[in-house]
Amino acid sequence: MNRQGGHVMDHNTAGGTDPGGSAPPACAAPRRAGGADGGAPDARSRGGRWVVALVVTLALVALFVLVSLGVGARGVPLGTVWRVLLHDDGSPDAVIVHQLRLPRTALAVVVGAALATAGVVMQAITRNPLAEPGIVGVNSGASFAVVIAIAAFHVTSVAGYVWFAFCGAVLAALLVYALTSSGAARGRHHTRLVLAGAALSASLGAGTGILTMFDSDAFDSYRFWVVGSLENRGTEALPAILPFAVAGLLIALVLGPSLNALALGDDVGASLGLRVGWVRAAGFASVMLLCGAATAAAGPIGFVGLVVPHVLRLLLGPDLRRLLALSVPGGALLLLVSDVVGRVVAPPGEVEAGVVTAFIGAPVLLWLVVRRGEVAR
Repeated sequence: MNRQGGHVMDHNTAGGTDPGGSAPPACAAPRRAGGADGGAPDARSRGGRWVVALVVTLALVALFVLVSLGVGARGVPLGTVWRVLLHDDGSPDAVIVHQLRLPRTALAVVVGAALATAGVVMQAITRNPLAEPGIVGVNSGASFAVVIAIAAFHVTSVAGYVWFAFCGAVLAALLVYALTSSGAARGRHHTRLVLAGAALSASLGAGTGILTMFDSDAFDSYRFWVVGSLENRGTEALPAILPFAVAGLLIALVLGPSLNALALGDDVGASLGLRVGWVRAAGFASVMLLCGAATAAAGPIGFVGLVVPHVLRLLLGPDLRRLLALSVPGGALLLLVSDVVGRVVAPPGEVEAGVVTAFIGAPVLLWLVVRRGEVAR
């Protein structure tokens, strides 16, 4: 079943899939079922590639965790970082590592993993390789809630932002899902999901703009949150969002085989015994938890949920079980690299991680789109 889903995803993304996500043509079935065309060796090579990619990515994450703990306005040698991690001796370096950079680095790992995993799930349930988590209104809902918190309740702390942002993100996502899950909308659920999310995002964005236009204090506070930063947020934000992020990750990983079957189309998936509505609802719940937690903690950070799934699919193929497993360290690695780069490019200040991910992600995405176009021709 998973190999079937993989071939369909290849066909959909490389060529011209009809928007309704219909089942693959019957003439392709013998080649998928037989494996006489070399499919089995290709699957084995991809399996070996997946193991190598996982080991390399985990090693890079570990390396950049150490680099993140050492890089900043005051540099700490990697040897010293390792020493104070094992033994907190109360020195200035130990204080910097444990109290300032360790919470920030942990937050980068959690937020990056959450956004990348949510991107894989969103692309799977919408059958759209250009889908990203923000299309369901999560970012705009969180932003609007933060502005309300500042303007109406005078919230100024990170701890206060987190809960307002998470509630706003969840409510916006639930509204989008409710609007697209009625009986009349089920036939084209994934298309209506994107359209409803775009409409709600535009409406909430307009409301956010109006509030910040007439409230200068709200604008001054909001503009530091909306750029997507990890600085001074880990200590207060991470404990609040971690349970939601872990729950979303577990749901996504468990859904891997079912999402592979969903890639065949709703009718084919149902004929194979898949409870299509339940799988789509569980996938949406995973995206809601992951994006709500990540956006509440760090603000809107773009491109992680779009670029990481694309790169992984290019390297590993379309098997969603492998993509989901590798998206966790892959997203963490991208956000760690972005955060480290942001600290060193403009000393003694720094560039927010959300800005750096846009600088890194936009060229990569453009290259992927051009390359995909060349393959399609």
